[in-house]
Amino acid sequence: MGLRKQLKEKALGLSAKAMERLFADEKRAQKIAETIGSVQRTKATLDKTQDVVMHQLNFATRSDFRDLGRSISSLKKRLRALDEKLGRG
Repeated sequence: MGLRKQLKEKALGLSAKAMERLFADEKRAQKIAETIGSVQRTKATLDKTQDVVMHQLNFATRSDFRDLGRSISSLKKRLRALDEKLGRG
C-alpha cells in the first residue's frame, strides 16, 4: 500500500472519529443541523437575488445556461431520432 493511500485512510479515520465526537451530543448535533439549514436558506436567498440582479442587467444567469444546455441536449436527441427515421444514422 502506497504512502498516499495510507495517509488518505488515516485522515478519513481521524475525520470519522472527530465527526462521531462532534455529533455525540444531541444538543450540539441539533445546533449544527440548524446552522447548516440557516446557511442553505441564506445561500438560496442570495442565489435568487443574484438571478434577479443579473436579469435586470440583461445578463444570463447560471440557471439560464443550464436551461439552455438542457434544451440543446433535447434537440440533439430529437435530431438523432429523426436521422434514424430517415435512415441517415
